[in-house]
Amino acid sequence: MNIRINGVAIAPAPDQTAELLTARELLRQRAVVTGFLKDEVNDQDEIDQALETLLGREVVTPTPNLDECQRYYDNNPGEFLSGDLVHARHILFQVTKATPIPEIRAKAEQTLNGLLANPERFAEVARELSNCPSGQQDGNLGQISRGDMVPEFEAALFRLAPTGLLPEIVKTRFGFHIISVDRRIPGEKMPFDMVRAKIEKRLIGKVEEKAIRQYISVLAAQAKIEGIDLEAASSPLVQ
Repeated sequence: MNIRINGVAIAPAPDQTAELLTARELLRQRAVVTGFLKDEVNDQDEIDQALETLLGREVVTPTPNLDECQRYYDNNPGEFLSGDLVHARHILFQVTKATPIPEIRAKAEQTLNGLLANPERFAEVARELSNCPSGQQDGNLGQISRGDMVPEFEAALFRLAPTGLLPEIVKTRFGFHIISVDRRIPGEKMPFDMVRAKIEKRLIGKVEEKAIRQYISVLAAQAKIEGIDLEAASSPLVQ
């Protein structure tokens, strides 16, 4: 890399693209011109602080108004759903060194087949056979949201399917599970007032990034840049 900005050579950095390094040097030189930074300063923390001050003074980011926030809320309903909930029970056949895995699985499948024929016996069988402490509560796991369980168990629970006994054994690192989904509670759209601050923050971030890009483009147009074409750059100019 042989890039120079107004005669200043840019040293390569392993974790930053040439475009980012060029943008940073443009901002550094502007901070020197505006008096926020002395040219001889090499401390990166001090430079970062100066660039932050520079952008805070010279890049204006308007706060989105109520209509803009409402429009974003209406156009992106999927972003503002409370999580789905599932009320479930299970019977665990725990994998142990004392019993061969095929034998454990066979017992789980035999039990599942019996329950598919007589699902009303689930609580009784859970108390009798489950290796999970929940077995003493009829296998009851209570209300479960995404992230509460290991991935394989969660995938089975939240698969779009009717309630009732799942027709297949679910294997996790804990063993083999027979699962019954008693109730599904779909996520609901959260009220606008509850998420307005989140929307404002997101919109400000988008506007701010665009404004900084434009600001850097203006600085680039006023500078003598050698070794790189920022207008043709595919990498982002801000980070």
